[in-house]
Amino acid sequence: MKIPLWVRYEEVAMEKVKEYAFTTVLNTSYEDAISKVTDALKEEGFGVLTEIDVKSTLKKKLNVDFRKYVILGACNPPYAHRTLQADLDVGLLLPCNVIVYETDDKKAYVSALNPVSALEVIKSEELRKIANEVSDKLKRVVDKVSKGQ
Repeated sequence: MKIPLWVRYEEVAMEKVKEYAFTTVLNTSYEDAISKVTDALKEEGFGVLTEIDVKSTLKKKLNVDFRKYVILGACNPPYAHRTLQADLDVGLLLPCNVIVYETDDKKAYVSALNPVSALEVIKSEELRKIANEVSDKLKRVVDKVSKGQ
């Protein structure tokens, strides 16, 4: 049986996402997922500094309809401080973004940027060490919400 091209495209797209993000799909509402993600971030020492409601913004700015989609700017102050001490320009890569959006079948897609991948552009052993620590925390966030469905 031949696999449709769109199925293979989705598989390739997911493989690419996994290189730079931790992802899961929750069998819960979008709103519930945001709450679970925020709680899991808090347990790992992160606060949400920014919350961008993409659906609302696109409606307001472009008058277009879009799925429920939020970008959470998560910050763990001790790690942010350490990274900024190592390289002030690393602020360009802060805060750690976590997205939640509603899938076509009304589930919640959750994805957190993997800081190790994001910081590969900066060749610093000190930053790589910090990125690994933060990466472990964000992976635990995604794992917690995934297991706690």
